[in-house]
Amino acid sequence: MPLIKVKTSIPQPEKSDVESLLKDLSASLAKHLSKPESYVMTAFEPDVPMTFGGTTDPVCYMEIKSIGNITPQTTKAMSKDFCEKVGAALGVPANRIYIEFADAERSMWGWNGSTFG
Repeated sequence: MPLIKVKTSIPQPEKSDVESLLKDLSASLAKHLSKPESYVMTAFEPDVPMTFGGTTDPVCYMEIKSIGNITPQTTKAMSKDFCEKVGAALGVPANRIYIEFADAERSMWGWNGSTFG
């Protein structure tokens, strides 16, 4: 049920670098939210035309969604952790990364032909 989606303006990195980043983000997201990693999904989208602050310098937008366990304390910790990880992997400065956190209702998250609610 947890999801982390990364969209960035940088060109497509090497496949192995993307896979390494996504595996790292998956494990970290599971740990931050105390959820089994077997339910975590990650996604990566490079080459997205984007601006931030009126420039096209490298930028990144992340979405983190889950059912429950998202608190102000976890969002602060995740923001620090994921800005560092993504910044190091992609070369995007932390001050050019936005993260949207969403805590979904169980009935609004589908899986395996049903929902979690």
